[in-house]
Amino acid sequence: MRVLVVEDEPLLADAIAEWLREETHAVDVAYDGTAALEHTGVNDYDVVVLDRDLPGVHGDEVCRELGAAGADARVLMLTAAAAVTDRVAGLTLGADDYLTKPFAFPELAARVLALGRRARPAAPPVLARAGITLDPARREVFRDGAYVPLSRKEFAVLTELLRAAGAAVSAEQLLEKAWDEHADPFTGAVRLAVLKLRRKLGEPPVVETVTGVGYRIA
Repeated sequence: MRVLVVEDEPLLADAIAEWLREETHAVDVAYDGTAALEHTGVNDYDVVVLDRDLPGVHGDEVCRELGAAGADARVLMLTAAAAVTDRVAGLTLGADDYLTKPFAFPELAARVLALGRRARPAAPPVLARAGITLDPARREVFRDGAYVPLSRKEFAVLTELLRAAGAAVSAEQLLEKAWDEHADPFTGAVRLAVLKLRRKLGEPPVVETVTGVGYRIA
């Protein structure tokens, strides 16, 4: 998934981002509300992890702007305010979930994953096609019952291909969902990841190239 982390404490923001990257998500970071709105204005995110108490443009206003713009991103609001009235206020603003500080990173990651499932048409807990099974929660892939070790990027690419349910996925779509904003669209990163994925999944090949369109698992 593509995730935006908005947090004005750089150490915490970077720690959250690194944890989510370990969960195979593509993660961008913004350290204030203005930067958050700039990011969401040019990128499509599945989930926005949003600190409520931001300098400049407050987190509440960022949440309102996302709702007004009709963004598909689900919002996980973070705050040190734990009172019921604060949680209700956050949810009323349009947040989809609310997590108080301090929090456990595994819980945050689990909430992001759950929100991501709601950001797009619902996918089954385990994706399966052409003898491949992928468990997003456990980050495990099997082909015909045999475990297949994948890198984070390979896992993310395979997830998008399986979610497409046989439809072709363009290189641009894969780049959007599996890489962060620093990825160079003119590199062969997607092609290389698909090449490695094919090799690891073994024979017979299951990832097809659709000329002029992209890739698919038929």
